[in-house]
Amino acid sequence: MLKTSRLVLRCALATLVFIAPTGQARDAQTDQLAEQDGVPVTELRAFAEVLERVRGAYVQEVDEKELIQAAIRGMLMELDPHSAYLTPDQFEDLQSSTTGEFGGLGLEVTMEEGFVKVVAPIDDSPASRAGLQAGDLILKIDDTFTKGIGLADAVELMRGEAGTEVTLSVLSEGDEKPRTVTLKRDRIQVESVKSEQLEPGYGYLRISQFQSRTGQDAQRALEKMASDGQLRGLILDLRNNPGGVLGGAVEVADLFLNSGLIVYTQGRDPRSRNDYNATPGDLLGGLPLVVLVNGGSASASEIVAGALQDQGRAVVVGTRTFGKGSVQTVLPISGDAALKLTTARYYTPDGRSIQADGIHPDIPVEVASVELLQENRPRESDLPHHLLNQRDEEAHAGDREAPLASRDYPLSQALSLLKGINLAERRRAGDDTEQR
Repeated sequence: MLKTSRLVLRCALATLVFIAPTGQARDAQTDQLAEQDGVPVTELRAFAEVLERVRGAYVQEVDEKELIQAAIRGMLMELDPHSAYLTPDQFEDLQSSTTGEFGGLGLEVTMEEGFVKVVAPIDDSPASRAGLQAGDLILKIDDTFTKGIGLADAVELMRGEAGTEVTLSVLSEGDEKPRTVTLKRDRIQVESVKSEQLEPGYGYLRISQFQSRTGQDAQRALEKMASDGQLRGLILDLRNNPGGVLGGAVEVADLFLNSGLIVYTQGRDPRSRNDYNATPGDLLGGLPLVVLVNGGSASASEIVAGALQDQGRAVVVGTRTFGKGSVQTVLPISGDAALKLTTARYYTPDGRSIQADGIHPDIPVEVASVELLQENRPRESDLPHHLLNQRDEEAHAGDREAPLASRDYPLSQALSLLKGINLAERRRAGDDTEQR
């Protein structure tokens, strides 16, 4: 058994690439060289011995490959919630999610105190339709408790063939007991960019996730809004945006900046800093910009909000963001598997670390339920047989839809702020006219 343990140990010591004579002299020489390279020989020998004892004495036969993979997962779980060992299937799923299509529930999740925590549901997904919210804890997936199983394993349990069902036990903030939610998996095709005009001249750009093509899609949406009519300002909605591809976030921030730093990453080595800078060409030409965020805005969306805030290019409105300011590097390893390892932190242009703090809005706006009350005084329009206004049809058509304040209070506040900024700038420029 001792010879087998030493064989496992020597396989683990990647620095030893020579063949030495057998016997105690070889072991001493191996240990000395390993210690010189900073390899924890005693701990690795203990690992090898534990592995051998489990193989030989456990109550039932075990798979060595699964044991070693479990050891790797356990090692990475001790580092931080985002480092993980990816099996070949999980590695393939990760690559699919960055292109915007995968099978599952449409959830971005992390780990908190051993449980799976929802960062944000993806728009128009089974999760968002079922009412799952940022901050919800997933305690159980079908018959599997999530406590201690690892993030990658939890994600794998939730993903699957479109049309199949999965049952979650979900505990929401403020609830005393978890609730059971059954969802039907779907083919998640994330259209990361949506746009519209909230009112004439006031555009709305929603980015639900940063993918490899998000920058180009956002640019096309902005150009279309500009061609449809004169823009007076824009709301960039990053609420419940869990992040995604760093390059997509940098490209989106660059759309609104002419120069300067967007974000930089810094690893353990002082020489590992990477700067990402803006290029000339603000597509809005300096028009007012409001960025909407909330507790579900994480990672890449925090990079965009932080860059535009630090550069003084936008007013950030909403609630404090999630605070995921770490960089994960995916490193392929043997057997088509991969290692997702946290290698650096994100910093805003002013040097603020996003990690565990997030972006604090310039103007806090909490989520609220708004009910509009009608004034009791009679008006001309209340009198029988009153004459119709020539714009009456348009007004009646608008009344069929609930007011923006009751549908989306933070968005209505952002729009009011955007219109106020626009009015102030026009008055400063001597233009007092109001668009009708």
